[in-house]
Amino acid sequence: MAPPSTVDEPNGTTLLTNIGELITNDPSQAAGHAPAADRLLGIRRDAAIVLADSTVAWIGDATAPPAADLAIDCHGATVLPGFVDSHSHVIFDGDRADEFAARMAGQPYAAGGIRTTVAATRAAGEDRLRANAGKLVGEFTRSGITTFEIKSGYGLTTPTECTSLQVAGEFTSETTYLGAHVVPEEYADDRSGYLDLVTGDMLAACAPHARWIDVFCDRGAFDEAESMQVLLAGRGAGLTARVHANQLQHGPGVRLAVELGAASADHCTHLSESDITALADSATAPEPTVATLLPGAEFATRSAYPDARRLFAAGALVALATDCNPGTSFTTSMPFCIAVAVRDMHFTVAQAVAAATVGGARALRRDDVGRLTVGGPADLIALDAPSYLHLAYRPGVDLIGGVWRAGRRVR
Repeated sequence: MAPPSTVDEPNGTTLLTNIGELITNDPSQAAGHAPAADRLLGIRRDAAIVLADSTVAWIGDATAPPAADLAIDCHGATVLPGFVDSHSHVIFDGDRADEFAARMAGQPYAAGGIRTTVAATRAAGEDRLRANAGKLVGEFTRSGITTFEIKSGYGLTTPTECTSLQVAGEFTSETTYLGAHVVPEEYADDRSGYLDLVTGDMLAACAPHARWIDVFCDRGAFDEAESMQVLLAGRGAGLTARVHANQLQHGPGVRLAVELGAASADHCTHLSESDITALADSATAPEPTVATLLPGAEFATRSAYPDARRLFAAGALVALATDCNPGTSFTTSMPFCIAVAVRDMHFTVAQAVAAATVGGARALRRDDVGRLTVGGPADLIALDAPSYLHLAYRPGVDLIGGVWRAGRRVR
């Protein structure tokens, strides 16, 4: 059983002991002749871990742990790094449940549905956006997500995009400027005017509140030349690229992401062999482009799932993320995304867990989160299960028995 769900444990050192499986994502922690999955996840069995303030102070066998101010018996539970969600859109207002129902009744998805959320978001005040985002971030925490990215993209005016990023920055340092989500209705006959705004005054106002810049390079959004214009302008403003790529059809998004050294190409639903080769070649670069797959989007749009086996076989780096948004993936549950990835995208369970932790960290170009190492952040999850396999084996069941962020228990 996982530890009890009380929070606000005392400051000082905390010992989690009698851990059945400790996933570190450090291959050196696995036994010498361990199976491949154990090596991938850096699994220690019958382990213990000590948290001191906001960091991991010690990892070792449960037979002889050091003393600590507080000891928690995990009774054979699985402990793993906090999930890292590298793609979310939680700054918005409005509801698109009717659109979802229509898709389930047979209507195909098109990117234009974003404009429905734009109208609602523009009408909402800052306090309402903050309250809605706070609710969803709380759900992230309860699902074991301890690090997450948030995009703008539902304002599409300079004031609302700027406000969206300021609100996002209250919850995370991983903020993404997505003024190039779609062309808003008022610019329907002046695409070049909107691109000038996105790469000019809007970018200047938003860049101080963002780390990343993103563009939806796909049918119904922005073409290759337009996407290049957006990303190069963002680079000039000191932002690093991310790309919504190849969700709706084969297209230039993945190639463009790799060419410009984007941290990630997200969705990757429709991949050519040359796309996969480009992503695999990028994996050995100093700043690789990670293929971020978003199972919730295919689930909610009844689109074909990408086959992750092609990416892994080629040697590409892969992440999983929730894509939490009101239109096409309204989930905050990383365990749900893991289960769908295993069943429908052909991940092994170990690959899916790695993609949802260290893979997400790579997609954010972070080497501190997504793993458990001595001296690293004490961001971790205790599962009410004897093995990480239960994340896919028991879909839809809340197995999160405890969550620690920076050493403090938050669930």
